[in-house]
Amino acid sequence: MITIDGSFGEGGGQIIRTSLALSLITGQAVRIYNVRARRDKPGLQRQHLTAVNAAAEIGAAQVEGAQVGAREFEFRPGRTKAGAYTFDIGTAGSTTLVLQTVLPPLMIADEPSLLTLRGGTHNVHAPPYEFLAQTFLPLVSRMGPRLAIELVRYGFYPPGGGQLNVFIEPTQLARLDLRTRGAFSNQRARALVVKLPPQIAERELSIVREQLGWTDEQLRIETSNNALSPGNVLTLEFESAQVKEIITGMGERGVRAETVAERACAEARQYLAHDAPVGEHLADQLLIPFALAGGGSYTTGPLSLHTTTNIEIIKKFLPIEISTQASTSGTWLIEVQRREL
Repeated sequence: MITIDGSFGEGGGQIIRTSLALSLITGQAVRIYNVRARRDKPGLQRQHLTAVNAAAEIGAAQVEGAQVGAREFEFRPGRTKAGAYTFDIGTAGSTTLVLQTVLPPLMIADEPSLLTLRGGTHNVHAPPYEFLAQTFLPLVSRMGPRLAIELVRYGFYPPGGGQLNVFIEPTQLARLDLRTRGAFSNQRARALVVKLPPQIAERELSIVREQLGWTDEQLRIETSNNALSPGNVLTLEFESAQVKEIITGMGERGVRAETVAERACAEARQYLAHDAPVGEHLADQLLIPFALAGGGSYTTGPLSLHTTTNIEIIKKFLPIEISTQASTSGTWLIEVQRREL
């Protein structure tokens, strides 16, 4: 059994998701203690428990100690079985983070799968639907699996109630290299307001126009009523030959629209400050697909704690070497290769 200290590195839910996914893939049991020890509310929360239960369901696993608030649990996987599954968090917890747990084993399974995920679709500190649909899943599909995602209904805090449908046609993953970005073919912003006045979107796009120098042709307002509660999402798109990078600003109660846009623009300027194709959040999420492919490489900006933590957790499960090398321009090259036995 592999034992993992949940306070290691970023000390949050990513350790749980990566460990569960790789436990299912390798057949190795895992015990995690100090679960989410570095968070304000440590232990398993509802969305993390949903991820544990989802992994157990697709992998016929035996689980001990997993409940809301638990600081330690054990997971003993069986055989992963593809199929049609529905996972309902029951709150506004992130559906996309639950997907992170079950996608890796299902995309190398024997048969296709169809997932229905209910809860939050747009959460602070979680990849939103647009990032999955336009950035992450297209890249993984280039490696072999056929992946598609559909947003049925938006889900915002506090009630959630959103729904994503995900289709997975598995296959063996092939190597992918993403070393150069090249010129942008498209840069644009979308301000989405759901059950909210369009003036909120106008204020956000005004900041984007001012801080990024974009023209009105690059700015778009979208309105919708397709959710249980109001919500607001600002999406900045940077499309190059290799990647469409998505940067998101999430509206929050008590946070001014201008602040939402300023935060997104600040992240965009960080991405534009170097010529690497892979952004900060994509950098840690590509690690598992690249490890399953047995090789690949990409350049990114300064390494986040999520990335360095994920590297170490992956190496506990798989015979993989993951090297990181800094360049004089401030970018980092991440290379994944099978470990020589």
